[in-house]
Amino acid sequence: MTPATSTASGPRDVPAQAWRADPYAGALRAGRGPLFLHRADGWLLPLDVQRWCAGADAADESVLARCHGAVLDIGCGPGRLVAALAERGRRALGIDVTPAAVARTVSRGGTALCRSVFDPLPGEHRWDTALLMDGNIGIGGDPEALLDRVASLLAPGGRLLVETAPVEVDERCDVRLDDGRGGLGAPFPWARVGGTALRHHARSTGWRAVHGWQVTGRHFAELVPADTRDRAPSDTGDRSATDTGDRTAADMRDLATTHQRDRAAGGPATAPHPPGAAP
Repeated sequence: MTPATSTASGPRDVPAQAWRADPYAGALRAGRGPLFLHRADGWLLPLDVQRWCAGADAADESVLARCHGAVLDIGCGPGRLVAALAERGRRALGIDVTPAAVARTVSRGGTALCRSVFDPLPGEHRWDTALLMDGNIGIGGDPEALLDRVASLLAPGGRLLVETAPVEVDERCDVRLDDGRGGLGAPFPWARVGGTALRHHARSTGWRAVHGWQVTGRHFAELVPADTRDRAPSDTGDRSATDTGDRTAADMRDLATTHQRDRAAGGPATAPHPPGAAP
């Protein structure tokens, strides 16, 4: 999960300092909560920071098993999925708007950029799998705008793996991050989306759900563009050596350029090493 922010091209603007100095960053540095989403009416949603900072669990493994090719983890948080993919020699990039999340991902051996999904990103139109885990379908408070953006990032035959709310809900609201001790972050737009609502938003934006599953109380769905035939995970992951090499070289040029730009700006950017080639 990552606090929502977006550029002028995204659904809503949030000042950078609002998400760089809020309770989320502190919780990530500590590796634990308490941390909540705090709605204006006082409703609180507990956030499982300790699980996010741990290794991949059984539910995460069910998602990793469906990843193929180059993987983009949107709102990667402390990077447990990016790190798990890197350990397996998979090409993966995490993006998160919080420098503390990027730093933690890098410390675990993953590659990450301090970016909003609505910012320009390396490898646009070339990612094979995108991830929206831990409620990140809520980023920006507009699920359909987010789904449209993700569609522009994927390669032909790509897929999106989404974790939905465990209850049927379709809600948009402004929330704050709350550390349970009186510390509140700035308000930002968020959404909560259950399985039925996700399928509705998917149909409205040119996606279709091809699989849904549950593991240890967490709910997931796999989306593909509506004009894509259902495939086994290995079908689109197998590419010729020439194709993989060309794509890897292009992605490495994009990442190197982005890294140089961020270093010049004095901000955290990526791991000091590029992601490895996809198997």
